[in-house]
Amino acid sequence: MDNIAGQNQGSKLAVNITVIILVLLWLLPTIGLFVSSFRDRDQISNSGWWQAPLAVDLNFRTRVAADNPREEGGSFILEGNVFADPALASSFPDATGTVSAYGTRAVAPGEFAAGEVSDLRAGGTAVVNSDGSYRIETPEALDRGPTIYFEARTPPKFTLANYRTVLFADGMDRAFINTLTVTIPATIIPILIAAFAAYALAWMDFPGRGLLIAAVVGLLVVPLQLALVPLLSLHTHIGIGQSFLGIWLAHTGFGLPLAVYLLRNYMVGLPRDIIESAKVDGATDFQIFVRIILPLSFPALASFAIFQFLWTWNDLLVAKVFLPSGSDSQVMTVKIADDLLGSRGGDWGILATAAFVSIAVPLVVFFTMQRYLVRGLLAGSVK
Repeated sequence: MDNIAGQNQGSKLAVNITVIILVLLWLLPTIGLFVSSFRDRDQISNSGWWQAPLAVDLNFRTRVAADNPREEGGSFILEGNVFADPALASSFPDATGTVSAYGTRAVAPGEFAAGEVSDLRAGGTAVVNSDGSYRIETPEALDRGPTIYFEARTPPKFTLANYRTVLFADGMDRAFINTLTVTIPATIIPILIAAFAAYALAWMDFPGRGLLIAAVVGLLVVPLQLALVPLLSLHTHIGIGQSFLGIWLAHTGFGLPLAVYLLRNYMVGLPRDIIESAKVDGATDFQIFVRIILPLSFPALASFAIFQFLWTWNDLLVAKVFLPSGSDSQVMTVKIADDLLGSRGGDWGILATAAFVSIAVPLVVFFTMQRYLVRGLLAGSVK
């Protein structure tokens, strides 16, 4: 018995460790997204989010002023400090830093080590020391000073500018309202329809019920992309075209197979004695559905509501197809993709911030209703 107890304890420990590892793996992308949302774009491009507390080597450039050179031994000398450039004041506010390497070409900004003398393409030599001081020596006076590229270590930089850019972007408030306008009806409508259908498939006998259940299961594997163009053509033909009504119906159609399947499996597992007793007492199918089935099926309803809300809130493809392209009808995903990221290219700080802002509401919904999720998903799996 001691050996058995020891084995059980070891198995329990292994399970706990596995769960902790899985939770950490699930949380890592979210943590990285959160940290990156507060970082400067240049630091994001040059180091991972786990290096956020550390200093980062970044590339900079400065144009040497060619006015007032000093003549010395037949050569013309230009001296100064790369950190004194006003254009670099945001990165080096005290005009001091440490240069690790420098170059005179954009393709090789760290070609030479700090303190090493290099040859200029136009003739002469240049040297940049680790403290940022430079000395350029040319045989003739220059009309235009050369550009110096250098690598310097910068301290970690955290900012709220990314959040200000996203939250206060022009039209973002309207996009948030549009997202709620799409998501809430697109979550409620399929639940209402699927609940009636699931009750009929679970507790009402009629010809062809088995075929309908098989069709619902088959629709779960049909890619929604196949239906986008035909469905949009149908909407245009019947007069609803690209509109909120059109996207509500589109999300309803795409969500109904999973809703019916999930709710039907749950309702089948409800105690038959309760339903038969209600019928003996003279209750109609509608009364049984409203007063008995719906209250008992709340975990399954909440489970589907979580899935449908998350899917609809984060949707980009269906919104691009079934909503007008004007700014008045843009949802948050379209606003972020077209206006913020579309005009800013590889601004990873904006991308991380926009992603984290967009998942805030779904996270609240998920953690509010997650206790019903497992109960609803396991419905019908155990008799």
